[in-house]
Amino acid sequence: MPDDGPDLTALLGSRICHDLISPLGAIGNGVELLAMAGTAAGPEMALIADSVASAKARIRFFRIAFGAAAPDHRLGRPEILAVIEGMTRGGKLAIDWHPEGDQARREVKLAFLGLQCLESALPWGGRVSVQRVGAGWLLRAEAQRVKADAALWAVLAGEGCPSEVSAAQVHFALMPVEAARQGRKVQADPAETGISLRF
Repeated sequence: MPDDGPDLTALLGSRICHDLISPLGAIGNGVELLAMAGTAAGPEMALIADSVASAKARIRFFRIAFGAAAPDHRLGRPEILAVIEGMTRGGKLAIDWHPEGDQARREVKLAFLGLQCLESALPWGGRVSVQRVGAGWLLRAEAQRVKADAALWAVLAGEGCPSEVSAAQVHFALMPVEAARQGRKVQADPAETGISLRF
C-alpha cells in the first residue's frame, strides 16, 4: 500500500535542483556577457558554455525525475521535449517522445525514471520510444547491444534488494516506489537488443 505521507526523497530532490539551477544560470549569463563584450573568446569559453548548458539540462531532467510532483500539476509537450533535447544533445541516446499535449507531471516523473533505467542499460547508445498505451505507458529501447544487469531489473520489478543499489543506479529503486504511489506496477522485458518497460 502506498505511503500517504510526504515524499521526503522527492522534496529533497526538488530542493537540491532548485538551489543549483540559479547559480548555473548566473554562470551561463556571465559567459554570455563576456562573449558579447569581446573580452573572452575561444575554445575555453565554448567549453564552459557547453558544460553549463549540459549541467542545466541534467538538473531540469533530474528535477522532474527526482522532484516532488503534485497530482494536479501538468507539463506541456514543448517543455518535455526541451528537457529531453537538452539531456540527449551530443550523446549516444536518442529519445522519441510520442505522447501529444500536456501530461500529468507525476506520470512524466515515472517516465523519466524509466528513461534513466533504459539509459543505464544502453551504455553504447540506442533509441528509446515513449508512448501512451491507453491509461498506461510503454517505453521501448532498441540498440545493437544491451547491458541489462539482472539484479537491477529484479529491483525494478520489486523482486530484488534495493539496499544493493548504488547511487548511480538509484533510479532502479525509486521507480517501483513511485509506481506504487501512483497505483501502478512496472513490467520490464529485457532482451539482447532491446528492452520494453510498461507501467
